[in-house]
Amino acid sequence: MAEFRLPKNSRINQGRHFPAPEGASNVRTFRVYRWDPDSGENPRIDSYDLDLDECGPMVLDAVLKIKNEIDPTLTFRRSCREGICGSCAFNIDGTNTLACTKAIDEVKGDVRIYPLPHMPVIKDLVPDLTHFYAQYASIKPWLRTQSPAPPDKERLQSREDREKVDGLYECILCACCSTSCPSYWWNGERYLGPAVLLQAYRWLVDSRDEATGERLDDLEDPFRLYRCHTIMNCAKTCPKGLNPAKAIAEIKKMMLARRSL
Repeated sequence: MAEFRLPKNSRINQGRHFPAPEGASNVRTFRVYRWDPDSGENPRIDSYDLDLDECGPMVLDAVLKIKNEIDPTLTFRRSCREGICGSCAFNIDGTNTLACTKAIDEVKGDVRIYPLPHMPVIKDLVPDLTHFYAQYASIKPWLRTQSPAPPDKERLQSREDREKVDGLYECILCACCSTSCPSYWWNGERYLGPAVLLQAYRWLVDSRDEATGERLDDLEDPFRLYRCHTIMNCAKTCPKGLNPAKAIAEIKKMMLARRSL
């Protein structure tokens, strides 16, 4: 289990236990991280016994059942329930993933649910992603051009050029990969991390973009790009099956090719 950034001098206590309804026969225990900064108390782990015969198949279904029927004080993010918005990214059974696409049956024993690791926690399962999104904005994630847009059509590209962004545009910025990366844990203030660098490569490789040189200049820094040590946690944990480590390697190759000119 990855460590979490907790309040100074704090420790995780065993919290409350909520038993399953009488007569329930298909029971699983969900151990959920809880912390309310306004309470002044240490973080704790609350245990909820759920009857899976009365619950949907995904971890998010269980969390919603806890919120709606057992403990309305539980705080978390969720939106689409379809693995598209990235809101319900938690650390589930020791792995960063999306609760809406993680089946309860994929977890053996108690289901442990924590916020994403190594991020400041706002409350319960809600991490503070302010810095993460600021880093994303820093790469200017939009089409940058100098030439005027065609007056009567879109900026076109070949089928081959379009295929180059496959495996990149699908990123939903859930932050699962960045918060699983030890290099990002250690150097998060300066290293952009796998999610943002994958997004940077998405624009570098787009044939319609005309700011390749400026984008590479922005990444030419000992920390912004080169703190990647190919640990591969990012590719292993990505709930969309993407490979940020490969994208980072391709950016490094572009840097080398540029220097050889």
